[in-house]
Amino acid sequence: MEKFAEVALPVPMRRNFSYRLTPAQASSAMPGCRVKVPFGRQQLIGVIAIISDQCDLPAAQIKNVTNLLDEQPLLPPALLLLIERGARYYLSSLGQMLTQALPTALRKGASSEAKHETYLQLTDAGAALTVVDIKRAPAQIKLWQALQRGAISKDTMQQLELSPAALKTMEQKGWISRKEVAPSQDLSWRQQLTLLEQPLSLNTEQAIAVGAINSRQGFYTSLIEGITGSGKTEVYLALLEQVLAAGNQALILVPEIGLTPQTIDRFRRRFKVNVAVIHSGLTDNQRLSAWQQARSGEAAIIIGTRSALFTPMEYPGIIILDEEHDSSFKQQEGVGYHARDMAVMRGQLENIPVILGSATPSLETLNNALNGRYGHLSLNARAGNAKKVRQGIIDIRNQPLNCGMSAALINEMRQHLDAGNQVLLFLNRRGFAPALLCHECGHLHECDRCDAFFTVHQALNEICCHHCGNQYPIPRQCHQCGSTLLAGQGIGTEQLEQTLSHLFPQYPVVRIDRDSTRLKGSLERHLTAIHRGEYKILVGTQMLAKGHHFPDVTLVGLLDVDGALFSADFRAPERFGQLYTQVSGRAGRATKPGTVLLQTHQHDNPLLKELLHKGYGDFARNQLKERGMALLPPAWHMVLVRAEAHQAEDADALLQAIANLLPQDKEFEIIGPLPAPLDRKAGKFRRQLMFQAKDRQRLQRECERILPLVTGLAETKRCRWSFDRDPQDLL
Repeated sequence: MEKFAEVALPVPMRRNFSYRLTPAQASSAMPGCRVKVPFGRQQLIGVIAIISDQCDLPAAQIKNVTNLLDEQPLLPPALLLLIERGARYYLSSLGQMLTQALPTALRKGASSEAKHETYLQLTDAGAALTVVDIKRAPAQIKLWQALQRGAISKDTMQQLELSPAALKTMEQKGWISRKEVAPSQDLSWRQQLTLLEQPLSLNTEQAIAVGAINSRQGFYTSLIEGITGSGKTEVYLALLEQVLAAGNQALILVPEIGLTPQTIDRFRRRFKVNVAVIHSGLTDNQRLSAWQQARSGEAAIIIGTRSALFTPMEYPGIIILDEEHDSSFKQQEGVGYHARDMAVMRGQLENIPVILGSATPSLETLNNALNGRYGHLSLNARAGNAKKVRQGIIDIRNQPLNCGMSAALINEMRQHLDAGNQVLLFLNRRGFAPALLCHECGHLHECDRCDAFFTVHQALNEICCHHCGNQYPIPRQCHQCGSTLLAGQGIGTEQLEQTLSHLFPQYPVVRIDRDSTRLKGSLERHLTAIHRGEYKILVGTQMLAKGHHFPDVTLVGLLDVDGALFSADFRAPERFGQLYTQVSGRAGRATKPGTVLLQTHQHDNPLLKELLHKGYGDFARNQLKERGMALLPPAWHMVLVRAEAHQAEDADALLQAIANLLPQDKEFEIIGPLPAPLDRKAGKFRRQLMFQAKDRQRLQRECERILPLVTGLAETKRCRWSFDRDPQDLL
C-alpha cells in the first residue's frame, strides 16, 4: 500500500504539501523527520507533518519525496504540537513556524547526528602553573583559569570569549593539549550534581519565592516581580539546584546576546554541568552542536535568546525568562511570535514550571498575575547591603546645556568621579547627531527612501538612515543651496563621548551602543574593562540598561527622555516606565549608595511624578486601569495588519478591503486604515489596520475565517502585507 506524506515547507502559503513516499522511505519515515522534496523548479527541505494511506490529488500530480534525511523525528511530540499551535495562533504557515524552530544547519540539510569534537585540556606542566608564572598575560590567565575547572570544547572557548592567541602561545609552551572526542552521551550530571561554589544565603523574600515555586508540581507559571538589584538571579540558581539534582534540564532565555556571557559565567561558576548556548552570534555549526547537546540531554542548562525557545530537551525540567518585559522577545520579521507567550504554552505541553522574572513586568504578564492566572512573587528589598537609590529631576528649561548636559549634572558627575566611582550616562540616540542641518538655509538632509532624517556618524564619515540602512559619505555642500556651512543638529552618543573626554580628560570614557560593539567580542571586552575599573564614565543606549551589574556605578544620568513621553504608540508610557526603572537600576547595586538624575523640560509631567514618587509597581497598575478604560490590550486583544506598496493608494485599498471582511460591533472594533508612524520606509508607503476584540477566541475565529479570503483579493498583488498578532510595536 502506498504511503503519502504531508510536508510543511518554508513558504508563506498556509498549507502543507502532499508527496509520495517510496516503500523504503515509508518503512522509517515519521512525523517530525526532514525530507527533501521538489517544489516548482527547486528542491526544498521540509518536515513531515502527517503520514497517511491516501491522497486526494490525482496520481499524476503527486511527486515523490527526493530524500528522507532523518530516521528519527528531530523534535519531540510536545514541541511539534507547540509549533502547530503557534502557527495557528500567529496566523502563519506550519512550514514558516518550523523554520523558526530548527537551527540553520538543519534547515540546509546537515546531519542531525553529533560529530567528533576537539577539547582543550591542561597538560601536567599547565596544571602545575600558578598565577605568578603567567601574571603578565591576562588573556592566558583567563584561559588557564577556565581550563582548571576541566576540559572545554573549542566552541565553549569562543562562547567565553577566550583568546585564540593565548591558546596558541600556551600550546607552544606545552601547557595545553588537544584531544579529539568521539560523540558520546555524558549524562553523569544526572546521577550526582556538583556545586563549584557555595550558594549565597537567601534573604526572607528570596527564600519564600524559592519555597513557593518548589512546592508545586508540574506546569505552573510564576511571575517574580523584583526591584532591580533584588537578587532574582540567585533565586534562579536556587531553583536550578533542585531541578538539576532531580536529573532534569533547564532552559533559560535572556533578551540580548550581550547578556549571555555574564549569565553563562554565573551558572558555570555555580554548577559543574555542561551549559549549551544558542543565539544568533554563533556560527551555524556552533548552534547545531549546542542544539544536539540539549536534545541528547548532555547539556543540563541551555541559555539563549528568543530562538532558543524551540530547543528540544530530553529531560525537560524548567523554563526561565529573565527580563520577560523586553521587547526583543517578540519576533518582528517573519512569524511574529512572542517567546514569552510561547514559553508558557511549551511549559503547559511539557508539564514543567515556567518562571517569568522582571523588575518591570509587562502589563500583559502583570495582568495575568493580578488575575490569579500566574503565581505572583515579589522581591522588594535589594540583595546584600545595597541601598535604594536617591532619585532627582533636573529641570532644564531655560538652562544652558553643554552637549545636552546641565551644569547641575556635570557638577554631580565631578563629585562622584573624584570620589573614585563610576558614572553612567544614558542617551538613546546613537551616532554623532540625529540630523544634518544647513546653517545658511536651514535644510535638514532627509533620507531619499524614508520619511526620516539622516543620522550623522562622524567616526565613520557617513550619514546613515537608521530605518532602511541607506548611507552616504558626509556631504561637503548643502543639497538645497550649495552652502558648506553644514553642522550636526542634536546630540548622539558619539558626540557625547567626545565632549566628556574634553570635560573630564583624567577619566577614561567608554561608549556602548550598536556602533561601538559591532566587532565580535567587543561588547564583552568593554564590559570586562568596566568591571576592572579601566573606564570611569560609561555612555550608552539601551544596551547598557539591560541587566548589567556595575558595582562601582554610583550615579546614573538620563539626558533626554522628553521624546519618550509623547508617542502615538499606546505602549509608550509602559516602555518609558520600564526604561527609566531599568536604567536607574544600574546605580548603587553594591554597598555604595546610588543616585539617579533625570533631565527634562517636563518636570511636572504626571507620568514622571508618578514613576519617581510611587515606583514602577503602582505606575504599571494605574496604566493597566487606563488601558482597561480605553479598551486596549491586555483588556482587549489586538491584531495589526501592515501593508506597504509603491503607491499609497494600493496599500489603502487592500486594508479597506480587509476591513470590509470584518464584523464591527460593541465587542469588535476596527481602527484604520491609517498611515504608519513612519509613513514611507525604503521607498514604500506603509499603512496599518488595527482590529481588536474583547474575546480572544472570537478574534482567532475571525482571523482564520478571513485569511483565505484576503489571500484571494486582487489588491494583494500590488502590496506586501502581513498580520501581526498581539503587536508590540506600531512603528
